[in-house]
Amino acid sequence: MSTKFVLSSFEINEIENQKKYYENYRAITIEALKIVQKQRGWVSDQAVIEISKILNISPSDIESVATFYSQIYRQPVGRNIIRYCDSVVCYLTGYQEITKVLENILSIKTGDTTLDNRFTLLPVCCLGNCDKSPTIMINEDLYSKLTPESIPNLLDSYK
Repeated sequence: MSTKFVLSSFEINEIENQKKYYENYRAITIEALKIVQKQRGWVSDQAVIEISKILNISPSDIESVATFYSQIYRQPVGRNIIRYCDSVVCYLTGYQEITKVLENILSIKTGDTTLDNRFTLLPVCCLGNCDKSPTIMINEDLYSKLTPESIPNLLDSYK
């Protein structure tokens, strides 16, 4: 017998609180997804359904927003999210070598999470740091002008 999924009272209150700022509840969708993700680390299918009930929007509409934004995680992720920039500028400055080193050290491919749930490796189209590329972001920390040799020490600092 499975247990029924419910959002926490904190999540429900936070989403309900957002309603007073908007006439059209569709405008709250991304904020509601962020509220749930902040509490749980990702947004499950059941959470999408529960958000849809609170906002009176179809689950497919919530899902379309959740899958459009790469910063909304639709599956569990590691404690540390590594986002590497795969823009044209980072391509020209060698992001592929950085990605290759990350994949080799972590023994994962892009989109995967390490077995110990320590890291998830994801691409992002731009980190807005083109003049200092190649660039990666680990959680909220931005790292620029990376070299393949700098990656092991950088990862060690996220144990």
